[in-house]
Amino acid sequence: MVFPLWVIRLTMRLFPKRFTIARMSRIPLVGRVIDWALFKDDRLLFIPKTVELDVRLGEPESMVLPYRVAEHFVNASEYLWVMNFCICRASNGCKDYPHELGCLFLGEATQRIDPRLGRRVTREEALEHLRRCREVGLVHLVGRNKLDSLWLDVRPGEKLLTICSCCPCCCLWKVIPDLSPMIRQKITKMPGVEVSVDRLKCAGCGGCTRGICFVDAISLKHGKAEISDECRGCGRCAEVCPLGAISISISDKKYMDDAIRRISSCVDL
Repeated sequence: MVFPLWVIRLTMRLFPKRFTIARMSRIPLVGRVIDWALFKDDRLLFIPKTVELDVRLGEPESMVLPYRVAEHFVNASEYLWVMNFCICRASNGCKDYPHELGCLFLGEATQRIDPRLGRRVTREEALEHLRRCREVGLVHLVGRNKLDSLWLDVRPGEKLLTICSCCPCCCLWKVIPDLSPMIRQKITKMPGVEVSVDRLKCAGCGGCTRGICFVDAISLKHGKAEISDECRGCGRCAEVCPLGAISISISDKKYMDDAIRRISSCVDL
């Protein structure tokens, strides 16, 4: 399917307005309309970076690493499509992360994506794309995202699964703190993943609070880092802590099965 590229250009021009639209979702009746129009049936999970993953249950070598959730869906889908660019980084003029590493879309609906926006790939190419994204420091977000089916103009929405690779500076979901609770709860951390601060190790340097957490879930309280319930478990704060005071842990060995079940319940590949 080919549709006017002005739709893409308009979407990119509106990108800086996303925070205003997000704040409007807090107005009761307006929020319900925004939820129905842009986020209906969404379910998205952030996959933590595994650079310093602290697995508390079982031996590390016996545990499945979180990014395998994304790879599970790549291996399960017949249709795989990589975008030529990341619309968030391109819209925001990102200077720190590659624009050319766009979303990976899976499912039958990808057959209707305008061929000028990307290309169909093999499983091997899709897995290599995800590996490159992780290598440059991007964090995967996996699930059903109605916004993608809208700006790509593809249907049906339940036949499209998004694997987005997000940077902390340009990610669309920096709007999470501004969204209504009804919408915020659709974008979550992976089940079983916990991020915690060792207050004895924390020196209160504040490095984890400056442009690292895209949902502003970490702050200094009484000279120590503190993580709020808004945390989506991406793990960037643990990666930048010079003293190793922040750790990512998995409290449930079945977390991968649970994550796959949650995503599969809203997307038909």
